[in-house]
Amino acid sequence: MWPVEFYQNENGQEPVRDFLLSLHVKPRGKIVQVIQILSEFGIDLPFPYSSQVEGRLRELRARYGKNQYRVLYYCDANRIFVLLHAFEKRSQKLPQREIRIAMERMIADRKKQEG
Repeated sequence: MWPVEFYQNENGQEPVRDFLLSLHVKPRGKIVQVIQILSEFGIDLPFPYSSQVEGRLRELRARYGKNQYRVLYYCDANRIFVLLHAFEKRSQKLPQREIRIAMERMIADRKKQEG
């Protein structure tokens, strides 16, 4: 099993956990299921569950009914998957705004690990 952690900001908040808790139980269950699959398969997790976004940033892909959800994550230096950002995808492409949020959190997480 590969370890999976929630990104925690400087205030101790975990944005992905908060997003999951805001959802109804069934879509939350679908996303949690994909997170569990990531923990089982690790870096070998194939498309359509996971795909490359940019650099070390990857996305977990979940669908419930017509709704698509994404969890942006990366694998840190300790081989731990860090869940950075989650959102409901409403367009064909991943919005740059969502990628930027995840990248900023990844940079902050990496600095925290180094410091």
